[in-house]
Amino acid sequence: MAFVRALTTLLWAAVFVVLLLFALKNTEPVTLHFYFERAWQAPLVFVVLASFAAGAIFGLLASIAPIVRLRRELAGLRRELALRPGAPSEPRAPAPPTVPDVP
Repeated sequence: MAFVRALTTLLWAAVFVVLLLFALKNTEPVTLHFYFERAWQAPLVFVVLASFAAGAIFGLLASIAPIVRLRRELAGLRRELALRPGAPSEPRAPAPPTVPDVP
């Protein structure tokens, strides 16, 4: 388990270094032109990271409705299962795996 944790830490460190080098190489200012003659100047790396963050936020917002719908459906199915005759009153946890005896 320690090996996996070390490998994960090493991977995140590599991603951080690559992003840091990307940021250092892309500091030139760029101009974004909006409607009504509006413009905004910022470093290129900031514009790229802000676009990524905005996309991630929009993706999360788009996934909220299906998650809420599925949770409601799951709650309804659990209620329906509880009303059935002979149904267990509480969901049972899965049985722990058994380890066979090896001679």
